[in-house]
Amino acid sequence: MSIATNLQTIKSTLPDHVTLVAVSKTKPVSDLMQAYDAGQRIFGENKIQEMVDKWEQMPKDIEWHMIGHVQTNKVKYMAPFVNLVHGVDSLKLLEEINKQALKNDRVINCLLQIHIAEEETKFGLDEEELNTLLSSDSFLKMKNIRIVGLMGMATFTDNQNQIKKEFTHLKSIFDNHKNLNSENCNLKILSMGMSGDYQLAIACGSTMVRIGSSIFGGR
Repeated sequence: MSIATNLQTIKSTLPDHVTLVAVSKTKPVSDLMQAYDAGQRIFGENKIQEMVDKWEQMPKDIEWHMIGHVQTNKVKYMAPFVNLVHGVDSLKLLEEINKQALKNDRVINCLLQIHIAEEETKFGLDEEELNTLLSSDSFLKMKNIRIVGLMGMATFTDNQNQIKKEFTHLKSIFDNHKNLNSENCNLKILSMGMSGDYQLAIACGSTMVRIGSSIFGGR
């Protein structure tokens, strides 16, 4: 199957309110261009240097999403162009994004990553840490970031009930906070679901899915 065909097949299953992020990490620009030519404009990368290289080579109407774990010392490389940072899991990282966004005279959209999986290896804030961050003085003073939603990754398991429980938990946290509107926080996006579980994620309330292997094939 071609990348274009895969893309159309997936898009035909997505409701209108769900945004597709094509996860293009490790894939060559030629593969991304096939998806671009088929109409895809949002790409997700998990390494900043790789994303910078692709951004330099590809059309400028692409939205680049940083979906991997972000090291603070690399934020400056993506600050000129990144459209959405998915995995923000600390105030320290947010402060760095805000600082670099200011230097580039822009506001960078971010999703706060919530820890919902049972695995210890996954990054993210718990609900208490989320509340502390959103009510902290240093957060409220940030003018160059905007928190536009929450993101989470379910446990890597075949147990659908467990995945559903984790997605439902994240949706309830999202619902509890979506009326918390301040100048730099307006939760509209709930990003959960990948190639293996995106249908379930959408059923549980996801508005953004990250799909890689089902579009580009395995790594």
